[in-house]
Amino acid sequence: MTDLKPPVGPDQGTPAVSVCVLTKRADFVRASNARRQGTPGIHLQGRKRSDGEAAGIRVGFTCSKKVGNAVARNRAKRRLREVARIVLPEMGRDGWDYVLVGRKDITATLSFETLVADMRRAMKKVHG
Repeated sequence: MTDLKPPVGPDQGTPAVSVCVLTKRADFVRASNARRQGTPGIHLQGRKRSDGEAAGIRVGFTCSKKVGNAVARNRAKRRLREVARIVLPEMGRDGWDYVLVGRKDITATLSFETLVADMRRAMKKVHG
């Protein structure tokens, strides 16, 4: 049998990570009761799944109406998705659920480099 390797990302040369998106409310609630870390731009919730649950990294995104109108919420969620796309392959752990929560007036307007740095700092704290 040949040696199969995961696909390689286009820019990084690192193995691509399988990331699924959380859609069920129960998954969001379980993550909210687990580890959490707040930074100025992002609030991160993380939970290690039990052994019987599926493998891989799962991620969810949420922004309440406090973030702003629909345009502001959608912009904040787009930025959170991009931050997750950059940070989770390098710092995410297999068998974990992550929920990224947007912050009022900050997530949509903070510089992108600062947002990525906030996500990295929050990931270190959640796993530390």
